[in-house]
Formats: sequence, structure tokens, C-alpha cells
Amino acid sequence: MKFTFDVKSPQQQYIQITAELKVSGNETKVFFPAWRPGRYELGDFAKNVNHFQIHNGSGQALPFVKENKNTWIVQTEGCSTITVKYSYYAMDMNAGSTFLDASQLYVNPVNCCLFTEEEYNDPISVRLNIPESWKVAHSLKVENNIFVAENYDELADSPFICSADLQKSSYEFKGTTFYIWFNGIVKPNWEKLIRDFKAFTEAQVNRFESFPTKEYHFLFQILPYKTYHGVEHSKSTVITLGPSYAVFEELYKELLGVSSHELYHTWNVKSIRPEEMVPYDFKQENYSELGYIAEGVTTYMGDLMLYKAGVFNTEQYFLEMNNQIQRHMDNFGRFNYSVAASSFDTWLDGYVTGAPGRKVSIYTEGCLLSFMIDVLILKNTSNQHGLDDVMRNLYHDFGAKGIGVSREVYQGEIEKIAGVSLQWFFEDYVYGTKTYTTLLDECFEYLGVDIHSEPVSSFIAAYLGAKTMEVNSETVVVALYPGAPLDVSGMMLGDKVVSVNGVAVSNDADRWIQFFHDENKEIVVNRKGRLLTLQVPKSEKVFYQRYFLKKNEQANASQVEAFDAWSKG
Repeated sequence: MKFTFDVKSPQQQYIQITAELKVSGNETKVFFPAWRPGRYELGDFAKNVNHFQIHNGSGQALPFVKENKNTWIVQTEGCSTITVKYSYYAMDMNAGSTFLDASQLYVNPVNCCLFTEEEYNDPISVRLNIPESWKVAHSLKVENNIFVAENYDELADSPFICSADLQKSSYEFKGTTFYIWFNGIVKPNWEKLIRDFKAFTEAQVNRFESFPTKEYHFLFQILPYKTYHGVEHSKSTVITLGPSYAVFEELYKELLGVSSHELYHTWNVKSIRPEEMVPYDFKQENYSELGYIAEGVTTYMGDLMLYKAGVFNTEQYFLEMNNQIQRHMDNFGRFNYSVAASSFDTWLDGYVTGAPGRKVSIYTEGCLLSFMIDVLILKNTSNQHGLDDVMRNLYHDFGAKGIGVSREVYQGEIEKIAGVSLQWFFEDYVYGTKTYTTLLDECFEYLGVDIHSEPVSSFIAAYLGAKTMEVNSETVVVALYPGAPLDVSGMMLGDKVVSVNGVAVSNDADRWIQFFHDENKEIVVNRKGRLLTLQVPKSEKVFYQRYFLKKNEQANASQVEAFDAWSKG
């Protein structure tokens, strides 16, 4: 299979793509990917295809019909090759998209490269007709200016950026060269960056004992506006971050966090993969309940490796864990839907807020589950082993051999290392909805760390149970605490607070709620154009709270030993 990319009119943001394919038989099915790895939802990339044409080797048009949204059936009787020409609309800029303008061609091939079952496992070549001044950041082999992939899986997993603005540096560790590419308006502090990247890279590689590839590429798209996104690949990652001026200032912690997270994915999900995704089926959904491993373990380990490597100090690491605990406590879907069920449903609504209180995040819940597993292993092995050992064994025994992982395999490996059954843990917390609070407290206590809480600064959230946003000088309700005074009094999401006890509000509803804190309140809301009056009783109970970790200054010797084993081991 051969692909050619042309960028004749970049201002129109259409990439002209030509695909040459070998065929046999009277009929050939041509597929467009329905999704991309790292985002377990349908992407429907075929919606960006225009001017779709198919010809035989002599240039004659071939008849075809569209079977479904991403499949074409082509009449190929008497053909040994066909040529498919189409334009792909490339206007999205994120870590998993494809984008074209006058300054760059940025391609995630899984967005825009079609395939057939007949040639799926055959070598693929890519020719780029781009300006001579443009360099190419990529992870593919190059032969005579042609980019080469072993098969469609490798092509789909190999994004590239073509631009005149690319900056590059590199470092090496244990036989692997790690390249860092920046595209966009950015002034890298290379000395600081290489020192920190090398530190977390060494921490990760040492724990897995080897790296899956001989080279790895961090591809950064630095943008002038606020953005934060990363997508993992076997030999690379694409990360979007901005605004540019903040990347090496207040966003530097985020740059490190997402980079460590995506590097850890090289082992976990690109190698250690749910059995339902071995191999990937790009034609349709690949359902799995193991998102708490794929994204949860990675979220936990990505930040923990920065801590273990000395890149994050204790305060910085605790801030990241504070955020995870806060998201967990503020999501009431934890009482209704397990993290395993939520993983299965990423294909339905996993990356949007969805129905209030219906589901949880595989990132947040998976992170906290991973922490608790890590501590439970430590506790049952006299601080000699942890989740690191589980993941290393899964990589060498399964991931490196191309064998998929199941719940039973993951649980079995944990139990083998811990030396105890953890069936109760998986039934109650992974596949059930038992509250984490008690076990989470116990795990932190084992390390000599306490979870503290205090009322959030917003009075309407803390004491009446409603989170609000100021939108065009209006106070809009965006979240409600179940059973809190405003929920019981009939408040609804989307209500706009008009007045409190007869006083009109304008960007100061919270101050008036605080002013009338010790009284019953009459709150008028605008609900889709109707003015309604809610009677709200006074309340001293705290609903929304801020959660944060602190080391116990009176921790005993065993707690100090456990903390050191967890944070440094």
C-alpha cells in the first residue's frame, strides 16, 4: 500500500491523499478507521472525506457503493491494483487530530488513511509532497525520502509534523534515544527540560527493566491559546500545550505531568493491552472494562514516577493527588456506576459530562484504585513490593509477547505478589460501587499521611450544595449536591439566581448567601424564562468540601518506613 500526501491549497485545509492498493477478487472492501487508540469513542473520521474517487490501474473509474458510514464496496473484477483519491478536511488541532495550514502539515494517519483487510499486514510507504523548507518530526523509517511502516498498525500509530518551525533535542538511556520536538511559538529551556525528562525516563525504564523501542519521540504542538492534551503511541506521543508564554513558566508542571503520563503508556496500553484490543479493530468499537488499568494505572504512575525521580517534591505530588481525590468526592456517579462499567461506556459518553451522577472517570477512579492496590501490596509484603512489580511482570509476560490482559490476569498478578486474595477489593471497588472513603483513609494512614477537608470558599456550594458559574453577569447553577438544601428546595441545573431575600444579585450571589447565612432564604431563580421562588432553610451542615493531603508530623517509625518504600522504592 502506498500513500501520497499533497498540500496544494493549505488555506482550504484539505489534504489531497492518494492511496495505491493491491486487490484480488471481484469485490474489495475499503475501510476508514472508526476510532483511534487512546480515545475509546467513535471518531467517525470519514465525515471529513471529500472528492472520493476510485480508479483501476489504467485510470478508469471503478463502480463502488457505500455500505455504511466508513466502508466502501468496490467492484474490482480483473484488477490487480486500484487507486483511491480523496481530500481530507484537516481543521482540528489537538493531540489526536490532523491539521493543515500554510505553516504546517500535522497528521495522525489513523484519522485519514484508509485500509483493506487484504493489505492490512503488508508494508506501507508514504510520500510527502511538502515545501522544501519544512522538516519532519516522526518515528517512521525513511528510505530515499519515503517513509516506511511495517503494516497498517504501525502507520496508524505514527503521527508526524511537517513544519519549518520545528526545534529538536535528544537524550539517551539504556540504548534508547529519546527525541523532543517542539513546533510553534516556544522558547525551550533545554537544559532544565532534558534534566527533568531524563530523570523520569530513567525512573520508568529502571522499573520495567527495558524500553520497548530503540527510539522514542515527544512531539509537542505549542499553541498560543489555552490547551492541554496528550495521546500515546508505541514510539511517540503528541502533546498540545498552551499558551506559549506559560509553557516553561506556570504550565511547566503540566508539561512534565502529561509527558510522564504518555511515556508510561508505552508499556501500559501500547504493550500491556486489554485482550479485547489485541489486535485493534478499527472498523468498530473495541469494548473493554479495563480502562481502570489502561488510564487509571497510567494516571497514578505518571505522577508517582515524577515524585520518585525527584522531579516533583512532596507538595507538588500531593497537589496532583488532591485533585484526584477532589474529583472523586465531587462526582456522585461513584454511588451509581462502577469504574469498570464506566470504562465500557467510554464508547457511549466517556469523554463528556453526560447525565448528572451517572458514571465516573476511568482516569480519576482508576488512579485512586491503583494507589490503594499499591499500598495494599506494600502492606502485605512488609514494604518489599508494590504495583511496580505487577506492571513489570505484565509487560514481560504479556505485553512484550503481544498477549492481551484480562481482569483475571491483572487480579491474579496482584494477588501473586501480595500473597493474599483481593477478590473483595475487585468486587466492592472495581466492579462495585462501595465508597472509597474508609479504605482510602486507611491506605494514606499506613503511609503516615492524613486526608483533611474544609468547606469550599463558596458559601452557596459549602452550605447550600450548589456549584455556580458566572456567565454574562448571571449566576448559573452547574452542579447540585444530592440531598442538600437547594436540591431539596427544588433547584435545577441551569437555574439562574435572580435574587436572595428580595435583593437582586449580579455576580455577587455568593456574598448575599453568606450575608443571610444564619437565616431562612427566599431565592428567586430564572428557569428558562420563568421566575420561580424557592424556600431554602438555613443549614450549618457542610456539603461541598475541599480535600487535601498532609504528612502526619507525629508519624511513627513504621509509617515513615512505609512512606519511604512507597515514594522511593
